[in-house]
Amino acid sequence: MDKIKLKTGREVDIKDISLDERDEMLDSVEYVYDDKGDVSGVKMMHSTITKWLRFGLNGKTDDDYILGLTFDERTEIFLKMQEKLLTG
Repeated sequence: MDKIKLKTGREVDIKDISLDERDEMLDSVEYVYDDKGDVSGVKMMHSTITKWLRFGLNGKTDDDYILGLTFDERTEIFLKMQEKLLTG
C-alpha cells in the first residue's frame, strides 16, 4: 500500500491492486486523441475516475467520501494511480 500526498495536503492510501483489478481499471479508460494523434483527454471522465477511486483507494470510498474530494483532488489521485499502474 502506498500513501499519496496531494497538492492540497490531504493524504490518501492506495491499496495493493490485484492483476485482475489492474486490468479492469486500465481497460475502463478510453482516451480522446487530437488531430496530431496526441492524447487530449479521457471519455466518460467522471465515471472513470469514480471507478478508479472505488477500486484503488484503501478504506472508505462511499459517495460521501468521494464527493468530499475536490475535482482537482480526484483528478490528481487518478493521474497518480495511472502512473503507478503503468510504470510500477
